[in-house]
Amino acid sequence: MILVDSSVWIDFFRGRQTPQTNKLDSLLGNEPLAMGDLILAEVLQGFGTDREFNHAKRLLSALELVVLGGGDLAVEAARNFRRLRAKGVTVRKTVDTIIATRCIASNLELLHNDRDFDPFEEHLGLRVVTCEA
Repeated sequence: MILVDSSVWIDFFRGRQTPQTNKLDSLLGNEPLAMGDLILAEVLQGFGTDREFNHAKRLLSALELVVLGGGDLAVEAARNFRRLRAKGVTVRKTVDTIIATRCIASNLELLHNDRDFDPFEEHLGLRVVTCEA
């Protein structure tokens, strides 16, 4: 299963063509995709009109919803943050640490366009979807 980060969904809904949005376009309807609850909030809060919001909500509700947090995962996310910090890497956003940790813990692949995930891949085994440029 592939979890798609808000960095890709936002570009997708704005009509931006990137390697990641092209990959998402090819995956839709062909591969099982998941939507994280916090990612859903990040994506939906960006729509300017109720019509756009409701349209996106309808489309995204077809995806499997993954609860990203929880007590045990929060503790593991803090551990992962500290592991990276010990290697000299500081992740800028807590939500990215939670997303990466859920993917690692649940063996989900992540489709993203956010460099904050790179250290999780490099040092902690996060599996990411590769995209052709």
